[in-house]
Order: sequence, then C-alpha cells, then structure tokens
Amino acid sequence: MFSSLAAVTQGVRTVYTPGMRRYVFMPIAINLMIYAVTLHVTWTHFGGWLDAWMAMVPGWLEWLEWLIWPLFVVALIIVVFFTFTLVTHLIAAPFYGFLAAKVETRLTGRPPADDRGLIRTGVDAMGRELRKLGYILPRLAVLLVLSWIPLINLVTPVLWAVFAAWMMAITYLDYPMDNNRVSFPDMKRRLGKRWWQSLTFGAWVTLLTWVPLANVFLLPGAVAGAVQMWERHYRGLSQDLAQAS
Repeated sequence: MFSSLAAVTQGVRTVYTPGMRRYVFMPIAINLMIYAVTLHVTWTHFGGWLDAWMAMVPGWLEWLEWLIWPLFVVALIIVVFFTFTLVTHLIAAPFYGFLAAKVETRLTGRPPADDRGLIRTGVDAMGRELRKLGYILPRLAVLLVLSWIPLINLVTPVLWAVFAAWMMAITYLDYPMDNNRVSFPDMKRRLGKRWWQSLTFGAWVTLLTWVPLANVFLLPGAVAGAVQMWERHYRGLSQDLAQAS
C-alpha cells in the first residue's frame, strides 16, 4: 500500500529534481513573503493583544491568570497557523495548480485532463480557493466556539487535529483533482471514500506546515505528494462512486 508519508517524502524530492525546481520558485517566494509578514505582525502586536485579552477577564477570575495566559497563546498560535495557511493558499493557488499539472505530466507521461488554458485555469483556481474557504471557515468558527465551552473543550484538541488534517487534505488533494475536472462535491466524496488515506496525508502535511521556516520550502512537495496520492488512491474512484450513486 502506497502510504501518505511516502507520498509526501517523494513529493519533496520530486519538486527539487532537475527540470522541476523552476516551478517552485513562485510558491516559495509567496510563502516567504506571507511568512515574514505573519511573523512581523504577530511579534509587533502580541503585547497589545495580550493586554486587550487580559482586560476582558473579570476581576473575580484574575487568580486564574496563570491559566488564561497560556490559553491565549495557544489560541493565538492556532489563529496564526490557520491564517497563514488560508492566505498562502489563496494567493499561491494558481502556481500550485500549475505545479501539480507539471508533476502529473512527469509522473504519468500524460498531462491532466484540463483543457481550460493557463489563464482560465489560474482564474478558476482562485474561485476554487474561495469555495474551499466557504467550506472551511464556518467549521473553523464552530470549533473556536466549542473551544470555550467547559467540558466540551476537553476534547477540542482532538477535534482541532482532525480538522487540520482534513483541511490540509482538501487543500492539497484538490489541486490534482481540479486539474482533472473533478468537481468540488465529487472531490469531497472521493476524500471521504478514502478517509484514512485523506486524513493521514493531511496530518503529514500539517506537520510540515508547523516546521518553522522549513515549511516554506517543503510545502511545494506536498503538492507533488498530492498528485501521487491522486494517482494511487483517488483517480479510479470515479466509476465506483458513479455505481454507488
């Protein structure tokens, strides 16, 4: 069985082989720019955010400051992580889609089944990212609310981990699927049909995202890994899903 870890590691090696490195320049440049802006904003505003957060704490809860402060830091890290991820992919989507197409051509010897042209594909990729945001943001908001409900928040770390893996699976596996004219609802069905492969792949990509600075250079490899996952686990599902429906 071709594993998710193998897909990610082989994907990282693939994008830095001769002939492929030219296609990762723009995604890396975009990642570096957003990474630097995110760090700068977080560093310069952290103190003010913390003061504003603590000012909202009622006086009778001041004795819990030792617990509230770490909770704020954890919440901030989560917000920064998801903000960096969503903004990066919104801007870099056309380049990631193009990279996925080049990887698929090299991997299979044939181009993806996308005849829209470069400009149309880039415009559609932005629309696809907005579709992903429309799917992800409401669920993100629900998790944020659940994180502050007593007792329920005891299990929210697990929910956050599963949600992050699912979000990454949707984000990256969608690039080769979009290139092969798989609709967004069909893409979700295929991911659900292979839910274990989807979640494990998303989990490994999430770990890449959390590696400071190195994630800027590793994430294009996740795109190549998604192409390999598409070929091994998802491409052949079209007939199965059609028969099931």
